Amino acid sequence: MPRNLPLFIAFRLLFNARFYYPVFAVIQLDYGLTLPQFAILNAVWAVSIVLLEVPSGALADRIGRKRMVVVAAILMVLEMGVLAFVPLGNNTILFWAWVVNRILSGAAEAAASGADEALAYDSIPKEERETVWPRVLARLMRLSSLAFITAMLVGSAVYDPDLVNRALAWLGSDLVVEKETVLRFPIYLTLVNACLAVVVTLAMKEAPLETECGGESSLWSGILAAGRWIVQTPVVCGLILAALVHDSVLRMFTVTGSEYYRLIGIPVAWFGVIGAAFSALGLFTPKLAAWLVKHGTMRSNYRVVSLVALCGLVGVALAIPKWGVVLVVFFGLGFGLLNFFSSHYLNALVDSRHRATVLSFRGLALNLGFGGISLLYGAILRGLKEGDQATGSVAYRESLWWLPLIFAVLWMTWWLHQRLRVHGTEEKTD
Repeated sequence: MPRNLPLFIAFRLLFNARFYYPVFAVIQLDYGLTLPQFAILNAVWAVSIVLLEVPSGALADRIGRKRMVVVAAILMVLEMGVLAFVPLGNNTILFWAWVVNRILSGAAEAAASGADEALAYDSIPKEERETVWPRVLARLMRLSSLAFITAMLVGSAVYDPDLVNRALAWLGSDLVVEKETVLRFPIYLTLVNACLAVVVTLAMKEAPLETECGGESSLWSGILAAGRWIVQTPVVCGLILAALVHDSVLRMFTVTGSEYYRLIGIPVAWFGVIGAAFSALGLFTPKLAAWLVKHGTMRSNYRVVSLVALCGLVGVALAIPKWGVVLVVFFGLGFGLLNFFSSHYLNALVDSRHRATVLSFRGLALNLGFGGISLLYGAILRGLKEGDQATGSVAYRESLWWLPLIFAVLWMTWWLHQRLRVHGTEEKTD
């Protein structure tokens, strides 16, 4: 199944690099939504993913990974089609159109999560996986960086009516487009990506499994069987918890990155450039990750991730004017290494029969971890504002010191959990 590997990479690029990302919040408000509605829509999206993540992975293991990836691509077409053709002007219609979009988007994310990676991994001959899969991940990370840079720059450019009109004039056209017209340009471009994703997924082939899947009496029994296996396998449970510990705190900072840039005195005009540079780190991280996998152990490699994460969190807590922007490199590097190691080691340990289900459990853990940290961090911010009557910027600056503290507590909890699990396993073996 060699062609599944480039098709997997193509699907990931088309599915993830969306042209509306750089203007995601603005585009919803320009459609006519309110800030409270924006918050509701984010919650709808998160709930959709959490509810569907693991069931979709288990379904992929039973009916086939290719079918679920095709479903994910079709759902992406539908989610973008709703926004591309919904009439403007009526807030009620627009809000419910965005609700449908967020539900379809969450369902698409859940359908793809686990299924695409399981399909690609099982397409590699077993004896070649240790060498081929790291190369696939490295290529995916490099191309994803280029795709995200392109999507960010093009998406923000086509959303600017002045820039679009200047481009049309330079091309010799008398056409003048209004704000209402360019409003949908990033949506149209992403819809094209979705249609191409359907073509790519239909070209995939279902990889033969090493063991028969679907042996359980029902879908839910398959989910429970995979969940029990994770809990009863210390190294797999540890890998998923390690991903949760590192991802949740690192992601918490990145979603507030624009506030950090403003805090250290970076002009708003540079935010997009910084975002593109952040994505560009993916061009270099894969080589380092592949080298570490080849020359290091699982334990030593995760220590590297922990050290990088801690340096980044402590560094941004210092809020160094201007030059503090350099510390964002630690977050790009940490995310890249974490994703590479998580995929490499977890796929090597999981049985083919439950691969998509287990990978979906990882996705569920990451989303739940981020949700929990978001609630905790929000409570810390509110407490700082109310306790000291601080302004928003002062409270945010003080809250940055809480992130390395939260990470340290989570890391120590994870470390103790692993030590106790390994010790308990050794006692049972003895």
